Amino acid sequence: MRLVTLGTGTVALTAERVCAGHHVQAGAVSLLLDCGSGITHRLAEHGIAWRSITHVAFTHFHLDHIGDFATLVYAWKYGDLPGRSEPLTVIGPAGTGALLSRLADGVGDWLRQPGFPMHVLEVAPGARVDLGDGTWIEAAKVPHTDESVAYCVGRGGRRLVYTGDTGYDPMFGEWARGADVLLCECSLPAEMAIPMHLTPEQCGALAAAALPRQLVLTHFYPPVERVDIRALVAAHYAGPIALASDGAVFEIEER
Repeated sequence: MRLVTLGTGTVALTAERVCAGHHVQAGAVSLLLDCGSGITHRLAEHGIAWRSITHVAFTHFHLDHIGDFATLVYAWKYGDLPGRSEPLTVIGPAGTGALLSRLADGVGDWLRQPGFPMHVLEVAPGARVDLGDGTWIEAAKVPHTDESVAYCVGRGGRRLVYTGDTGYDPMFGEWARGADVLLCECSLPAEMAIPMHLTPEQCGALAAAALPRQLVLTHFYPPVERVDIRALVAAHYAGPIALASDGAVFEIEER
């Protein structure tokens, strides 16, 4: 598997980081985890074969995680004629189909009928879905919004766990235990802590429970980048720590 952290920021606009979105290549499966504002251009900037994406998975419905999805569908339909013909599977928590219907009410029926088969698959927490070519995805409930889920993507004995946006939940560490990569949000410093996001200290505590081979941190609001994230995490977790940037690449070798 190959992970590219395309968007490592938030709705706090910066020149260096766009909103949330990450690309996973796992065999023939080309999976986009979230599609926030700026992700479409990051796909092109970093050489991702955006025309060949097979799956898009939403963790929740906040705009900084879904804002470029309509743009991506529009690009598939009109940006490179003839338009896309290959099917797309859109994965998300309960309510994903209704969300896309509301988006189509605003932007146009082309989002409902883009000219290629687009299947919506709502995945309940605990459910595992076969994506093809030996790759699967599983969802787990996380404390952020009512619908929010995290995902585990697996292939060839390797596992990538993506928190999406989440508050602290010690049970999540148990679910993610032994992941090869834990892609974890790290939103705010401790003095700005809120229940729906993680601080570096909480990231470290989750990683200490999950014991991933590598911890990759993302979803940085500017204030958290003014503290020593590595040191605060390392006080709890002794493994490798990466602070993701837009376009960073992480190779996950199969066993």
